[in-house]
Amino acid sequence: MKLALCNEVIAQDRGLRRDFAAQAALAASLGYQGLEVAPFTLDEAPHLLPPSRLAEYRRMAEDVGMRISGLHWLLVKPDGLSLTASDPVTRGKTRDVMLRLVDMCAALGGDVLVHGSPAQRRLPEYSVEAARDHAQEIFAAVAEQARQAGVIYCLEPLAAPLANYINTLEEAGRIVAVIGNPALRSMIDCLAARQMETLPLPDLIDRHLPSGLIAHIQVNDSNKRGPGQGDDDFAPLIAALKRHGYTGWIAVEPFEYVPDGLGCAARSIGYLHGLMEATA
Repeated sequence: MKLALCNEVIAQDRGLRRDFAAQAALAASLGYQGLEVAPFTLDEAPHLLPPSRLAEYRRMAEDVGMRISGLHWLLVKPDGLSLTASDPVTRGKTRDVMLRLVDMCAALGGDVLVHGSPAQRRLPEYSVEAARDHAQEIFAAVAEQARQAGVIYCLEPLAAPLANYINTLEEAGRIVAVIGNPALRSMIDCLAARQMETLPLPDLIDRHLPSGLIAHIQVNDSNKRGPGQGDDDFAPLIAALKRHGYTGWIAVEPFEYVPDGLGCAARSIGYLHGLMEATA
């Protein structure tokens, strides 16, 4: 298992939003092996970044002994995206951005893209089935792009009312099964899973990791802070991942940074390293 830090934790809190080299160096100094990048922290139109700039970001990480593990928060920028919109122009623009982000992830040396972005996948109050069909068509195209690029595209179950589409692993799994492309999978966000799933996290791992549905893990406490900063016990999750031989990324993704981004990132990795050693 490899530990990554979602870069917005330090990019926004530490005033380093456009200083990617400093983000990578700071995360590396804390012991993280990777950065999971939110594209909007790089540019207002991240899907249009040229290959030369992507190569530069990749080198910045490698220079401090890190990797860019992947991308998340995919559709924040540019504005106006939706894969469930009735307007075909909007859907076409969204599809194009998603396809370009797949290639961007591969160029950065990443392994996985996490499709959260609840506002940009929200189902309307009318024509719900048509909206689902629109989204599934785009997911199928993106999955094929991911297969060709050698990366994994994960549908992220998110909790209601933040999201009204793809709230559980079962729902994500049905879409993955229908599309049937091995590059399209799902993942666990601990906060969302604790809110929406009927099974505890270790049981979800036991059920869905052997089937290949789960390809990524994001860790955060139910209080929205980092792991180890609340009442949630992550030891059973780490033990379950070890039991099944999970070798993928575990990304630290808090939403409230206490006392600040640096302190939260440091506390989280210290806690996780302790659990990994204790369950060795």
